[in-house]
Amino acid sequence: MARTTPRPEPTAHCTLLPLTDTCPGCRSPLRLDYYNERTVTTLADVLRLRLGIRRCPQPSCPRYRKPFRPEAEGRIALPHHEFGLDVVALVGALRYRAHRSVPQIHEDLRARRLAVAARSVGNLLDRYDELCALAALDPARLHPPLREEGRAILAIDGLQPDVGHEVLWVIRECLTGQVLWAESLLSSAQADLADLIRRAVAALPVPVVAALSDGQRSLRNAVAVALPGVPHQLCQFHFLREAGTPIYELDRHAKKELKKTVRGVRVLERTVEGQPGPQAEVVRGYCQAVRAALTDDGRPPLDDKGLVLHERLEKIAASIERAAEKGGYRPNSTACPR
Repeated sequence: MARTTPRPEPTAHCTLLPLTDTCPGCRSPLRLDYYNERTVTTLADVLRLRLGIRRCPQPSCPRYRKPFRPEAEGRIALPHHEFGLDVVALVGALRYRAHRSVPQIHEDLRARRLAVAARSVGNLLDRYDELCALAALDPARLHPPLREEGRAILAIDGLQPDVGHEVLWVIRECLTGQVLWAESLLSSAQADLADLIRRAVAALPVPVVAALSDGQRSLRNAVAVALPGVPHQLCQFHFLREAGTPIYELDRHAKKELKKTVRGVRVLERTVEGQPGPQAEVVRGYCQAVRAALTDDGRPPLDDKGLVLHERLEKIAASIERAAEKGGYRPNSTACPR
């Protein structure tokens, strides 16, 4: 059955690039050839992804023109799926932990403002079952692509839809993009995670040369125990977000203080309500500009809306100064201070 309603408009945009910049086949630099785009619905946003694709430009290389996709794409969603892994994890938790029916899960997702059809809930539940069934499948199914790569780079992510729910741990192989193992655990203790990693890599036909994860202490210790001597890199996004959190908090405080300085904008609007004439229209226009400047909210690590608000208010104040120099009407300066 075809879709009868349009997909929701994206509420967030993100550009991802492959961390691999050297071809593993010939060691020559990879070229950023083109971009792909896809839209993924997560619990937080309708995310529009812009994915940079690298390819080897050397015709003699066995990996000539084979695409290298961003490694971080796999932690957001499965290939060719429009819903994120966090939505899949939530559906599985509601079904097997809360014992809810498909219609009840659909109502819960709709209550979270997710645009999802009832039929899609069944599909998401199938994806969750398939992920959890990976442990029971023939591990040799991935041997051919792994032998072609000659090595394995693991990405380990834990997805917890809500506090108190089981964590769906997903272990991916970055070079092939395949999910090696997925399992829900109530505990995130070091011993449990180390055992999970050992079982995931036990049947691999190639050595694990690197691991990638966030900075959770128990996970870092588990990787060190299960994969001794294997280089372990923290996810660059998580690292940057944590490093940028103090700056973000300072920016948020600055934005709050800036908002205090323009609280008088409503008083100005009331003074010209219902008044005709160009002066009243100009005052209303400036008040609307101030209100519009206050609406955006930023997200760490690089979206500093406090600085953006400061720049907008500076431009509004400069515009008022220019209008005053030309002999126009000048509102009370306490509403839009420099």
